[in-house]
Amino acid sequence: MTVDIPEHIKVWSQFGHPILMWLLFGLTVYASYLGIQWRRTRTADKDLKKELLLKDFKTRHYQLGSLLLALMVIGNMGGMAITYINNGKLFVGPHLLVGLSITTMIAVSASLSPLMQKGNELARYTHITFNILIVSLFGWQAISGMNILIKILDRMS
Repeated sequence: MTVDIPEHIKVWSQFGHPILMWLLFGLTVYASYLGIQWRRTRTADKDLKKELLLKDFKTRHYQLGSLLLALMVIGNMGGMAITYINNGKLFVGPHLLVGLSITTMIAVSASLSPLMQKGNELARYTHITFNILIVSLFGWQAISGMNILIKILDRMS
């Protein structure tokens, strides 16, 4: 069974993934900032800790992390779906493989939350390590994705 999608929808749908992912990249950097601030709060002396607790970094980091996980999965699946709809196949290469790796890492990183809430330091360091990798690879994805977008724009003209 095939679904006929109007050509203009197929063409413009290709821009949803990059727009969403650039937004997510920015939110990922902000979530990292919130996580650093929460760690700083946890390790601060008593007076500074009182001041920092008022900013509620923990809740903001946790909520934004949950949103990022959901949108990352949606963005990844959406990017693959649009590619398949427009080309009849997926292009297995570094951009796809790194994107799948980032999605896997963010899921594992988020799954460590219950252990971190119980004070497990190994879970914290694993979470931090995965998140550093995620931000680094996401930066690379942004660049490689723009190269793909340029190729799409060249084909359109």
